[in-house]
Amino acid sequence: MIRPILFSLIGLASTFSFCHAADQQNHNPWLDYYDIQDISIPKGVDPQISGLQALRNGTIAASFHDGNLLVLDPKTMDWSTYATGLHEPLGIKEDKTGALVVAQMAELTRLVDENGDGKADLYQTLSDDFGLTGNYHEFAFGPAMDSKGNMYISLNVASNRAGIFQEIRGPYSKLCPPQEEMKNWRDKEAYKQTQKKVGRMYSCAPYRGWILQVTPEGKTTPYAYGLRSPNGIHIDKQDRLWVTDNQGDWIGTSPLHLVEQGDFLGHPASLLWKDGWQKTIAEMRTSDIEPMRKLPVALFPQGELANSPTQPINTIDPTLFGLPEGELLIGDMNQNNLIRFIADEVKGTMQGTLLPFISGDELGIGNNRFTFTPDGALWVGKMHYRWAGGIGIKKITWKHKPFLFIKKSKPS
Repeated sequence: MIRPILFSLIGLASTFSFCHAADQQNHNPWLDYYDIQDISIPKGVDPQISGLQALRNGTIAASFHDGNLLVLDPKTMDWSTYATGLHEPLGIKEDKTGALVVAQMAELTRLVDENGDGKADLYQTLSDDFGLTGNYHEFAFGPAMDSKGNMYISLNVASNRAGIFQEIRGPYSKLCPPQEEMKNWRDKEAYKQTQKKVGRMYSCAPYRGWILQVTPEGKTTPYAYGLRSPNGIHIDKQDRLWVTDNQGDWIGTSPLHLVEQGDFLGHPASLLWKDGWQKTIAEMRTSDIEPMRKLPVALFPQGELANSPTQPINTIDPTLFGLPEGELLIGDMNQNNLIRFIADEVKGTMQGTLLPFISGDELGIGNNRFTFTPDGALWVGKMHYRWAGGIGIKKITWKHKPFLFIKKSKPS
């Protein structure tokens, strides 16, 4: 059952009217209700923000594409170095001990400040129980963290625009082309046939395209699979796991998933690591995967609302940010707007509506990572991953002026 959205006709007419007038005057109407501020980034670091987390002591941790993890004191606006030498860290969480946990390309790492000087002294490997081939597209996103302290990371599949390197970590799938063919990817003519056999995106090393659960002690469990480029992973207050994926081969438009253990979410490359699976990617057909596939809860209209969705985050107290509490806000790499997800559970099945929210050149593109601070400000970290996107940090603050918005689905 798909429920209609509850609209206010007067509100919508008013909204469209002032948006049209604003376009004529080159004025962004969102700036009447929200302040969008640039945050200064220290010199000497790549200003691509790969992780962002408000910490319990009032500071804000930010990881950078170049491997630095810095901490900002928002009272003084001074930055300090917490950790260096990380390999493409793509998320931050503060655990119950106050340590910072980051997903690097090669592992999930706990960074511990043992002597209290504001710098990590211990770089502890929590989990490296997944494979690597050296392919540039083998990102590791996260972690998300549940109420028990379990962490979840989402692993990108590899791209056939490149192959594998001489040394790989983990076993190599017998369902992939021979390793020597995959290592010969710099010979473009010779590699063309291999590309067809391996598929557009592939998973020749363990658990590419999977979500892994990692306990606080480091026990790693394959949790769900069928993902292509899951750049957004989030646990809400109900311990529900939300994941965004990116459009591409086998995925007609980018989906939002509500994930439970054992789910297969649609992209077949990860099936090579499912117990008992025997087909290569070239042999697979839609009929092989559809019976297993769990449908997404929502789809992002490609090129209109999103191209490459990123991290979801739950909205907070409406007196602080203006929206109903508990909705999801989601970013995107290519579109200069934030996206609201209004959930609607019907007879135990989750669905919902995706709507544009704050938008415009003042926000810009590349909105990759998010965190709310106790004062109600939304901090936005930008990145471009060497493709589309942006750089830097934006701070978005509600001006406590009422505005018109769609609130919820119409009740039955």
